[in-house]
Amino acid sequence: MRKSKASNTAIISIFIAIMIVINVLTQVIFTIWPFPIRPTLVHVPVIIGSIILGPKIGAFLGFVMGVISTVTATIITTPTSFLFSPLQPVPGTNSGDWRALLIAFVPRILIGVVPYFVFQLLKKNPKIGAGIAGFAGSATNTILVLSAIYLIFGDVLKWSVKTVLASVVGTNSIAEAIISAILTAAIVPALLKVRD
Repeated sequence: MRKSKASNTAIISIFIAIMIVINVLTQVIFTIWPFPIRPTLVHVPVIIGSIILGPKIGAFLGFVMGVISTVTATIITTPTSFLFSPLQPVPGTNSGDWRALLIAFVPRILIGVVPYFVFQLLKKNPKIGAGIAGFAGSATNTILVLSAIYLIFGDVLKWSVKTVLASVVGTNSIAEAIISAILTAAIVPALLKVRD
């Protein structure tokens, strides 16, 4: 039992380290990235962790992703930083909004829960199940983040429902979901074999 806990702690640490490295590399690469599509991959370790280690650890990894998102938005000021950090002022005001934490954390925590249950329904074929779970995890993030932005900051951004729907099916969202599905389908079956 003690060995299993130590093993899980090591695996969780590796997942967190991978998330931090992906986030840092993404920030660097996108400063010189010439293409309009800018998919993020930070959520992929959360999805894989959810499937391999279960929804509790997946939710914890999602929480860590939320921390990374908030810290990044606080340190690096962009036009959308206020959406993920309450320390960044909302346009037209001198203060941030605590509800940015809901956007940064709730969808990310659920990325660590949804893929586990999707995979459990489809685990007879691990590769297909993992791919669909990867797609579902990415879609969970996209739909919940954009919906929360619309509900909380829609008036600031002057978003309509049409804008949200266009963003959900936009190129970044589709690219992220496809990449998540491919990586999860490739990695999860191999990791499951190692853990058996």
